[in-house]
Amino acid sequence: MSTNLPGGQQPLLTFQIITDTHVTADPSHEYNQNFERALQDLADHAQGSSGIMHIGDITDHGFGEEYDEVHRILKLHQAALPELRYTLGNHDVGLGHWESRLAMYTSRMGMPGPYHDHWIGGYHFIFMGTEEGLPTFCNLSDEQLRWLDQKLGEKLTAGSSKDNWQMVGQPSSWQPPAGELLKEQPVSGRPKLDQPVFLFLHQPLKDTVAGSLESQEWYGVTQDKELRSILSKYPQTLLFTGHTHWELEVDNTMYPGNGETATMFNSASVAYLWTNADEHKNGSQGFYVEVYPDKVLVKGRDFTTGSWIESAQYEVAMSGKVLG
Repeated sequence: MSTNLPGGQQPLLTFQIITDTHVTADPSHEYNQNFERALQDLADHAQGSSGIMHIGDITDHGFGEEYDEVHRILKLHQAALPELRYTLGNHDVGLGHWESRLAMYTSRMGMPGPYHDHWIGGYHFIFMGTEEGLPTFCNLSDEQLRWLDQKLGEKLTAGSSKDNWQMVGQPSSWQPPAGELLKEQPVSGRPKLDQPVFLFLHQPLKDTVAGSLESQEWYGVTQDKELRSILSKYPQTLLFTGHTHWELEVDNTMYPGNGETATMFNSASVAYLWTNADEHKNGSQGFYVEVYPDKVLVKGRDFTTGSWIESAQYEVAMSGKVLG
């Protein structure tokens, strides 16, 4: 489902964002049912999408039986869904032995490690993730931060096929999956400031989006200062985070970059929501995103009611100005 702008302008690319599905081992659990309902909404309305981006806490505890349930639910809608890509959340890897939980995540969800990136339709999608099994925070290594700085600085030269897979930790002999020949080759150099880069990390920076205020205590980047320093060099970045579960109706769902840093979005939760009254709320929300030559539309969606959230409709101009 996309918006027709005045003059019949169609988006160059569309994708969707979900987070915090917290799938349990119980098929009848509310979280599992909410995940299934969200996927049905996406199957019905995301035709032509370039992908669904999941920002972590896929499972509630990182157990094998929970991943079994994830795949059972995915299989119900797989034929009608675009490709899903994932980052990891603290619930996936922070509640047990780090190495075994990370191995479970990578093997069951098909991701190469805590961080990876992809060029899709000429746009850069970058996924970050913790490298330590902390209960709530993420820990980003110096290597990952250097990698991020390099990736945010990449630009493209023309190439020849469908999707360029750029994954961390692969041997030099590694090849893309069958049918996924390289389309666009990244090269070093400053990217265009009018072309957005899409960045995904489970935990938000402190005092930015909803739920991340110091008093709310759901921020969670150990290297907060270092990550901010990198993002200040790339104000064309849109950073989407989860973790807080804050409902999209609140005023600070979006943190404006104002041309000085990334524009940041809290992406709510599929499993359940949280409010400014510091209370649990039944509900399930996410984003539909549309990319145009000069702007990005970020559209809040209520998966429970199958309706748009009017107070969570944002337009990010590539000048960095946000209208909402």
